[in-house]
Amino acid sequence: MMSKFFNTDHSKVTVGIAIGVGVAAVTAGYFYKRWVENSPPSRWVRVGELSDLVVYPIKSCGPVRTNELECSVLGLAKGHLRDRVFMIITPEGQFITARARPKCLQIQPRFEGDRMILSAPGMLDIEVDMKRLYETKPIRAVVWGETVDAVDCGEEVARWISRFLVSEDIGMRLVFYPATFPTRSVREKNRGFPDLTEVDSGALHDATSFMLMNESSVAELNSRLKDPVSHMQFRPNFMVKGPIEAFVEDNWKWIRIGNHAVFRNVKLCGRCILTNINPESALRNPDGQPLKTLKEYRMVPGAGESPILGIHLGVRETGKVSIGDTVYVGEK
Repeated sequence: MMSKFFNTDHSKVTVGIAIGVGVAAVTAGYFYKRWVENSPPSRWVRVGELSDLVVYPIKSCGPVRTNELECSVLGLAKGHLRDRVFMIITPEGQFITARARPKCLQIQPRFEGDRMILSAPGMLDIEVDMKRLYETKPIRAVVWGETVDAVDCGEEVARWISRFLVSEDIGMRLVFYPATFPTRSVREKNRGFPDLTEVDSGALHDATSFMLMNESSVAELNSRLKDPVSHMQFRPNFMVKGPIEAFVEDNWKWIRIGNHAVFRNVKLCGRCILTNINPESALRNPDGQPLKTLKEYRMVPGAGESPILGIHLGVRETGKVSIGDTVYVGEK
């Protein structure tokens, strides 16, 4: 007696095999395409050079500009100097940015040995012992709706920041991200960008660990403004200068800086009201500039509801970068 599981219709068997082979081919093709798309290219074209290299140790606070840094999976780093590993929070653990508290931009960190020293207008400098932070048990803080482990930096610096930002002895605290790898998932608003992964989410960053801008793009924007703005108003990590057109970086898929550090363009950088705040005076532009002008001509289909200036990067090969390094764009 023939098994009921054996199909005597050979044409159906042939069709079944053909369908199976077809599905396998399509599946293999999909994964091969994804592998090719996500592997660094073998050919690179020079587009310019690295003209500025900037770290923001405290989220929404002052910058540190330097000549050489390591590009790690978490962001730019050199010893204790790391990008956006500190942030200001409320007593309830919610993060604070310069969007709501523009004076954050006037809090200026610098690093000397194992100390982070903070300065601000009208305030005496205060020190944070970096070694102690690595020996302190973390608490929980919230950034963009997700909880992270963070170390509280203590009462003294909490009073200092509170007095500067809200003229009170309480109300603000400073916390530190002690991990050396990203721990957050991709923000919900960014999940429509397939090349942006959890590995790219950084420490306490808004979107990714790195952001790059082209000097020509800022110059083009300034040609439309009554009062030109500095690129520092947009808080980039990398600035590129060269004989390149404005906004051409939108279409760069792969970027290499120097000999080793390789990045993927994972998302165009949507701009918010923070760009309207002068980082030196902490004053908002009364005319809503430059964001108002950007909205008039830099809305990019499929890139969200904010005007675009710059690109978010995910590191794919770590390495050292320096001012003056050649910047390349990959060709497949």
